[in-house]
Amino acid sequence: MENITMDNITVGNDTLVQDNQTLGFWTDYTVEYKVVSIFLVSLICGVGIVGNVMVILVVLTTKHMRTPTNCYLVSLAVADLMVLTAAGLPNITDALYAQWVYGYVGCLGITYLQYLGINASSCSITAFTVERYIAICHPIKAQFLCTLSRAKRIIVVVWAFTSIYCVMWLFLSDTTNIVYDNVVLVSCAYKVSRNHYLPIYFTDFAVFYVLPLMLATILYGLIARILFLNPLPSDPKENTKKWKKETCQGGRMISTSSSSSTTAASRRQVTKMLAVVVILFAFLWMPYRTLVVVNSFLDKAYLDTWFLLFCRLCIYLNSAINPVIYNAMSQKFRAAFKKLCHCGPQRMEKPASYSVALTYSVIKETSNGESPDHFTTEMDELTTPTDQFLPNSILPTANKMLFQNPSISARIA
Repeated sequence: MENITMDNITVGNDTLVQDNQTLGFWTDYTVEYKVVSIFLVSLICGVGIVGNVMVILVVLTTKHMRTPTNCYLVSLAVADLMVLTAAGLPNITDALYAQWVYGYVGCLGITYLQYLGINASSCSITAFTVERYIAICHPIKAQFLCTLSRAKRIIVVVWAFTSIYCVMWLFLSDTTNIVYDNVVLVSCAYKVSRNHYLPIYFTDFAVFYVLPLMLATILYGLIARILFLNPLPSDPKENTKKWKKETCQGGRMISTSSSSSTTAASRRQVTKMLAVVVILFAFLWMPYRTLVVVNSFLDKAYLDTWFLLFCRLCIYLNSAINPVIYNAMSQKFRAAFKKLCHCGPQRMEKPASYSVALTYSVIKETSNGESPDHFTTEMDELTTPTDQFLPNSILPTANKMLFQNPSISARIA
């Protein structure tokens, strides 16, 4: 992959100053390019930074939003923030000054953060794709594999791996002077020439773009077969028979359907949302990836200024659009965003205290050693209040407790 902050980086060090030769007469960017570039980059990066910060805040501050899938989305949001700040914002100074202004340390640090954010976002997408596949296609294994604690450990491994992998860019980046007939410009470039850089690039391209997309295509195909072509596998804690429960609230009888159909619909919606994230990742990165692959086989790289801007804007848009997708396709994220912005009706974060205590007691009796954070995951997939759609294996016990203990029934009424 090429550095995505400076146009002249794609030329490669082997075409820079050699034997006191210059690169010709240098001309600054046009006013139109500067205006369009600064406006669009500022707009996309500004919206993206605010949106990703909101994703992190709503998951960290809202207890019922702390699910394995949302943990991976937080990891993706942090990675996207790195891309927007380390790759997006320096393009504003590039448009203004047409050269590198952050010095040697800035060159190393910003280049490192660019690759770290890009590679971590790819690994985070792969992680939640695998998690969705296990949760839907192997629900029994999911009881022990798709837990909150395991998701946190996987995220730590992802960031540790990408942090170590990207260290090489600290030794491959350096500031250099580009000598033109009329000016000398400072650039943040790579130390190695293009022919030495290509193996590194294609390894990075295969590991963090091609392989994740191939894996996502296969896994989402298997998920689609389960969700949309075959009945959803029943959870081992759920009864396969559909039934209706009746509960008395204020002297009025209310009937609700089985939780299994609601869980299935919710899982379909979550899977659609994550699939859209993967598809946009593939298409928005494609222009830049294709450009760099083509330039790798050309004697003279194609460096049209406007097309490079288009490619970069697609990258920044990919990092900025995910919170918009969550808001549009997830009722829970939409409600959490509204609550964070103090707009819309304020809702209680958790059900009433009696429901929490009652549910906890039933879980202790029926979990058979199951990890409690997995139960939270399954409950949080529902888009309706949890006291109306408890798992089938819990509700009969809960109803029995209500009739045997009048004091509990009185508290609920």
